[in-house]
Amino acid sequence: MKTLIVGVGGMTNGGKSTLSKSLHQQIPNSCIIAQDSYFKDDSVVPVDSNGFKQYDMLDALHMDTLMSEVDSWRRDPESFLKQRGLNPERTTPTVDTEVYVLIVEGFLIFNYRPLNELFDKRYFMEIPYDVCKRRRSLRVYTPPDPPGYFDGHVWPMYLKNHQEMESMASGIVFLDGLKPKEELLAAVYKDVCQEIERLRGKLQ
Repeated sequence: MKTLIVGVGGMTNGGKSTLSKSLHQQIPNSCIIAQDSYFKDDSVVPVDSNGFKQYDMLDALHMDTLMSEVDSWRRDPESFLKQRGLNPERTTPTVDTEVYVLIVEGFLIFNYRPLNELFDKRYFMEIPYDVCKRRRSLRVYTPPDPPGYFDGHVWPMYLKNHQEMESMASGIVFLDGLKPKEELLAAVYKDVCQEIERLRGKLQ
């Protein structure tokens, strides 16, 4: 048995969740851990001088809990899938050549060093400012974005986090989120499958 950890990062509303779900549907023995599932309660998220909740920071997330989930998968990916009702798919005659794939998706996955160091493949979805702002305005959040939140907090933090990510993470493949979803999926799927086959070759 071999494991592969794929990181799908990106800005808010960049298409990372859509890509991750499509990859999961196509790759046997895979599962997703979404960083958005680990936000702290709204009551403990700090507020800046403008009154904006600081959600776009690692401190707003239970990264220790996320890491414990990742570590649980790493210890025994087959049991991890079964516990979550995701039955492993036997794709080869022998267990020895099976490759289990974990897809971790989120907007700050490459900014958290202990997690970033685990990735075998890194992809980052990007879209222009105006497209990002428009898509964000069409989404319903709980709690909802207050007036001016995108320009006052979301976009400035994205630029800051992006710069920090580039200084600490290498080997990131940047993807144009304006390209058709099918085209993006095909490119990433092909790349991941090549890595899976390389791992299988090592095991046989």
